[in-house]
Amino acid sequence: MKPTPVIAVFDVGKTNKKLFLFDEGYNIVFERSARFNEITDEDGFPCENLDSLELSVYDSLKEIGKLKEFELKVVNFSAYGASFVYLDENGQAIAPLYNYLKPYPEDLNDQFYNNYGGKEKISFQTASPALGSLNSGLQLYRIKYQKPELFKKIKYALHLPQYLSWLVSGQMFSDLTSIGCHTALWDFERNDYHEWVTMEGIADKLPPIHASDAVVRSSIPGSNYQVGVGLHDSSAALIPYLVSFKEPFILLSTGTWAISLNPFNQSSLTQDELQHDCLNYIQYSGKPVKASRLFSGHEYEEGVKRIAEKFGQDVLKYRNIPFEAGKVGISAEDAEDADIKAYYQLIAEIVDQQKKSTGYVLKGTGVKRMFVDGGFSKNSVFMHMLAAAFPGLEVYAASMAQATALGTALAVHRHWNTSPIPNDIIQLKYYS
Repeated sequence: MKPTPVIAVFDVGKTNKKLFLFDEGYNIVFERSARFNEITDEDGFPCENLDSLELSVYDSLKEIGKLKEFELKVVNFSAYGASFVYLDENGQAIAPLYNYLKPYPEDLNDQFYNNYGGKEKISFQTASPALGSLNSGLQLYRIKYQKPELFKKIKYALHLPQYLSWLVSGQMFSDLTSIGCHTALWDFERNDYHEWVTMEGIADKLPPIHASDAVVRSSIPGSNYQVGVGLHDSSAALIPYLVSFKEPFILLSTGTWAISLNPFNQSSLTQDELQHDCLNYIQYSGKPVKASRLFSGHEYEEGVKRIAEKFGQDVLKYRNIPFEAGKVGISAEDAEDADIKAYYQLIAEIVDQQKKSTGYVLKGTGVKRMFVDGGFSKNSVFMHMLAAAFPGLEVYAASMAQATALGTALAVHRHWNTSPIPNDIIQLKYYS
């Protein structure tokens, strides 16, 4: 029996590390998931275990090679952003993969922004709110001034998706989806690295930029598959929508963060938008995507815990609450089922915040449809209230298997797949 052509996608999150094989119809035909215990950096702060991650990639590829029912055509990678791997001239990692949640020194932060025109100017030019270590460019700036000997030894700094690609391709690249995501590295007006990156000698440590939808040959002996250069996970998750829908839309991707992504809004960020946690991503085609972030998934989880504790309920009770219009706007204290009313009030407050957050990237565009994926797309109360909050839009709950991994596979479709992209990779449910 002829083996099935497949693409392998490594989808590396901070918690779960996943591997998927997709066939030519983009069905998942094989999957694995793993978690690694974090290690600590020299300051005792938790960070990624690079050795375990590297071994996992190589072991997984060996395992796939033994599966005679599959013919591996391409390997590609997606991973979380704001994380650099630092390599010496021999290609060895010479520092931890520092955690983007690690507190950033205030004196160094002040030094950086004072030297280059202030927070407002830099944030505006780089479309990056001032976020400390979440601005990955500032991680390199920190090494330069706090660990100058280490800085001298760094030959190249690779964002995590490109490091994973390098493990298999043996070639070092930078990628615009990683560079153009709140890194403070990219000047969106000049469409080039910001001047501070060159002046501080950091541009020399960033390898050449390669097209996000390109592939190169594998460097692993005996292999004959190709390797993608890797993608930032937020940009990858947008790709299935971009290939499936040509009319303007906005995507609300929900999880711990709810991120509103408008690929049809290329306007420059305003100071007001920056102050309200708006930023620009760069999609795999090289075009900017205006985005806004809201910590609503976290707020929801904490809110449900408080309600459950107050009313002596199990948090599982609130997992599949049905929507009833009569519950909206009624005081919890005046109701018999007070805990349910309190839950409705929590959702109403979150939707009110979401309306403001999404509004920043929606205004001035011809968008008529909103797609919601992730955790909140399965929440009937949230979806009905959201649709009511945006009466001028068609609001849909969208579902598909593993959006980030699927987008990572679709990015390199033309290099391995002779079949057309299926038109049913996204399932939609309309909310009026």
